[in-house]
Amino acid sequence: MHQSETVWEFSMAERVKFGVGAAEELPSAITERNAESVLLLTDPGIEDAGIVTYLTGLLDAADVEYHVYTDVEPEPSLGVYESAIQLAEDRSPDLVIGVGGGSSMDVAKTTSAVTAADGSILEYATPPTGDGKPLPDTGIPCFCLPTTAGTGSETSPVAVISVPEEALKGGISSRHLLPQLAIVDPNLAISLPPEPTAFSGMDALGHAVEAYTAIPFDAKPRPSTPRDRPEYNGRSILTDQFARKAIDLIGRNLRRAVDNGYDVEARRNMALASLMAGMAFTNAGTTAAHALAMATGAEYDVPHGIAVAMFLPEVVRFNAPSVPDRCDDIVRLLGEDPDETSAGDAIANLRADVRLPRGLNAFDITRDQVPQIAEKASRLDRLLSKNVRRMTKTDLEGVLERSL
Repeated sequence: MHQSETVWEFSMAERVKFGVGAAEELPSAITERNAESVLLLTDPGIEDAGIVTYLTGLLDAADVEYHVYTDVEPEPSLGVYESAIQLAEDRSPDLVIGVGGGSSMDVAKTTSAVTAADGSILEYATPPTGDGKPLPDTGIPCFCLPTTAGTGSETSPVAVISVPEEALKGGISSRHLLPQLAIVDPNLAISLPPEPTAFSGMDALGHAVEAYTAIPFDAKPRPSTPRDRPEYNGRSILTDQFARKAIDLIGRNLRRAVDNGYDVEARRNMALASLMAGMAFTNAGTTAAHALAMATGAEYDVPHGIAVAMFLPEVVRFNAPSVPDRCDDIVRLLGEDPDETSAGDAIANLRADVRLPRGLNAFDITRDQVPQIAEKASRLDRLLSKNVRRMTKTDLEGVLERSL
């Protein structure tokens, strides 16, 4: 006999430090963990921006032993994860620190969790990319310091993995990936150029909008045991509060942050919006726009935030008949009038104002590729099952065609 879910849970990083200058408290946080050696994982861009030098200077002053790995790449491949895990096994750090965008933080979270586990990475990745084996609670602590305002990875139980030789992108989803500490310092994003500022901000908007319009937590079957409750559990009264505030902050600050990266107030508000959107989607889930973005990014190397920005207006237009009041809320939160503008149009207006491409043709994707992308997206049931309006493969193809 069917029983509906009656319980929602809320998960996030174990602890959060937020504010201008928060990164200066990194050595103190390491000491509190009694960690004597750390492995810092990041990418070449963060090194070039001087952020690695700044952070290692703090560690030197505190006499913390560290090793730095700077080879994380955007949309990290399985090989990058394996290299980082091998380094951790060789160095045996007490703590792993991820510094950067979602890629570096995802690699750090996975490295901290998988290093002491028995299985390979893909054994723990969700189907269809991997086997979906439960991740054991045998890892070492992880801290995350975001340098963009978008991914929300610093408070997420998810890591995204690309398998380019098979044109697949999947992920590991486990509460054991939640960092022990997120240090969100808006100053670390000051040097981020306008385009990544724009597409990371639109990614955060996608997290907030999709969390706000996902299925309710009680509109699905009750799990057989609490352990079987998915991390993406559907929206609740708590995720709604975080999502709404995130949408409001993005609507009022993303344009400012793109136009002037030294606008510290806008950077601070975008960092807060990203964190709050991360808390929302980490629990409610993301939906069809993210499924399509993952399918497109795996095959055609479209940056994730840009892909989300291209698909989000059309996904919201598709879902609007099922959540009309919430779509009106989104319009108001983005500073427009629902009597004159739809939610899809309000999102598209923001996308245009921050100068991101409107459609897939900017990446030479044509109508001929639509069925293939839709087929890949249709397999991502972990995301599509949270979409408030059921989407068939034909529906996905329609969204893709309207996003060309």
